[in-house]
Amino acid sequence: MKEKFIKNLQENKIIEETFMIMKKLKTSEDELIAFIGDRSGDIKSIISYDNNILNVGDVIKVTAIIENGIMRVETFQKIEEYNIQDFLPTIDKDIDEIMNEIKDLSDLEFKSIEARTLDEYFFGNEKFINRFKKGIGGLRQHHNYIGGLAEHTLNVMYLARTLAYRYDSRYKEIAILGAKLHDIGKIEEYYTDGPFDVTIRGDMEGHIVIGVTMLEEAFNAKKDIYSEDFKSRIKGCMVQHHGKVEYGSPKGANMEESFIVNFADSIDAVMNKISQIKEGTEVNTWSQYDRRIGTKLFL
Repeated sequence: MKEKFIKNLQENKIIEETFMIMKKLKTSEDELIAFIGDRSGDIKSIISYDNNILNVGDVIKVTAIIENGIMRVETFQKIEEYNIQDFLPTIDKDIDEIMNEIKDLSDLEFKSIEARTLDEYFFGNEKFINRFKKGIGGLRQHHNYIGGLAEHTLNVMYLARTLAYRYDSRYKEIAILGAKLHDIGKIEEYYTDGPFDVTIRGDMEGHIVIGVTMLEEAFNAKKDIYSEDFKSRIKGCMVQHHGKVEYGSPKGANMEESFIVNFADSIDAVMNKISQIKEGTEVNTWSQYDRRIGTKLFL
C-alpha cells in the first residue's frame, strides 16, 4: 500500500516510496532524467542506473532525496504488482455502483429487441466492460480520470432520458441508447494502463469514427435483427453527438435524438469541468480562466 504521495513530500529528507515513470526527458549510459509521480502529481527526477531499462508506465520503488525541486534517485527497484489507482487519477465513487445504475436505467428503458440486442453486444461482453470501467473522458477535458467514461455515460443517459420525456421525443429509446453508446470509441482512443495518452488509432480516427466502426461490427453480428431506420438513427446519434462540424462532429446534428444526446453530453462535460474548478477555488473568489468553458468563474 502506497503511503507517501508527491504532493506531500518534503525537500532534504530521505524518501523510500513507489512512483510511476510519467515521461522520459533524456537518457545516458548511467542516468535517466524523467518525470516520475503518482495520482497527486509528478516531479522532475534524475535516476541513476547501469543500463537503460526503464520505460514510461513502469513503477519503481526508490530511495531518493529532493533538492531544489528535483528528486535525485540513488537506487530503485522495478515493481510488478501495484494498485494502478495509486498512480493515476481515479474516480472517487464506486465504479460498480455506477455500472449498476447504468444497467438499471437500461433495463427500464430498452424494450425493443433491437435496442436490447445492441446493448447486450457491448455491455454483455466482459472484455468490453473491463475496458469501459477503466475508460476516461479525455486527457485534459472532462472526466479525465479512470472511471470517468462510465460516470459521464451514466450522467448523459439520465439527462437524455429527462429531455426525451420532457419534450416527448418520438424516439425516446434511441435517444437514451445513443447516449449510452455515444463515447464507446474512447476505449480505443485513449491508453489508460499507464500515463494517459492518445493511442495511434485515436490520433488517426478519433472516438466518433472508432465508435461508428464498433457499431457496424455489432450490426453485422446480428444482421437479421436491425432495421435500416434503427441503424441510421443510432449511427446518427454517434456521428452527430458533438453537435456541429466545428466542434468535431463529422455531421452537424439533424435529428431530434442527436440534439438530445448533444445537449446532454455538453451539459455533463461543462458541469464536470466546473466541479473540478470548484475543488481548487475558495468560496466567493474568482477561478483562473478555463479554456474548456471559455471563462473564469465566481464560485
